[in-house]
Amino acid sequence: MTVLVVATGNPGKVKEIEPYLEGLGWELQLKPPELEMEETGTTFRENAAQKATQVAIATGHWAIADDSGLEVAALDGRPGIYSARYAESDQARIAKLLGELGDSSDRRAQFVCAIALSKPDGSIALLTQGICPGEILTAPRGGGGFGYDPIFYVPEKGLTFSEMPLEMKQEISHRGRAFQALLPQLKSIRGLQV
Repeated sequence: MTVLVVATGNPGKVKEIEPYLEGLGWELQLKPPELEMEETGTTFRENAAQKATQVAIATGHWAIADDSGLEVAALDGRPGIYSARYAESDQARIAKLLGELGDSSDRRAQFVCAIALSKPDGSIALLTQGICPGEILTAPRGGGGFGYDPIFYVPEKGLTFSEMPLEMKQEISHRGRAFQALLPQLKSIRGLQV
C-alpha cells in the first residue's frame, strides 16, 4: 500500500475521508503533530494546495489536503476561508453568523470544499472542488455534525446537515461532491505513483 498523509491533526477528518478512498490501495496516516501548516491563500483551492504541498515535502509521501468553509450570500461570501477562525467555538461561530445575518430575507449559502493531492516532491497531482448549495436557518436544528451543520439547511433534502444520516451527508455534502469529482482522476493515477 502507498502511504497517503492526510494534512490534518484531526483523526475525525481521517475517518471522514476513509470511506471515499476505500479499496484504492492507500494507507492513510495523519500528518506529524509537530508539522504546522500555513494557510496564506485567498481561496479554498490555494489553501488546500499549500497544505498538501507542505505535508508532502515534509514527509516525503503523497499527501491530501482539503480546505472548506461556508459562504453566505448576504454577507458577501463571509465567513469563507475564515470559517473555522470566525470565532472561538462552534457555538460562537453560529451565534456570530446569525447575528450578522440578522433578519435578512436572503438566506442563500453554500458550503465549499477544495481537495488537493500532492506528489511526494510537492507538486500538485490533482485539485478539485465541490459545492453544496443551501440556506441558513434562523436557529440551529439537529444534534449531529459539527461547525455550521445545525444551521445549514439543504432544501432538496428538507434537512440540516446536523439532521442528516451520515451516508446522506457524505453523498451530497461539499466534501462528498469534491471527492466524487476527485475519485475518477485518483483511480487513473494509481499506476503513476512513485
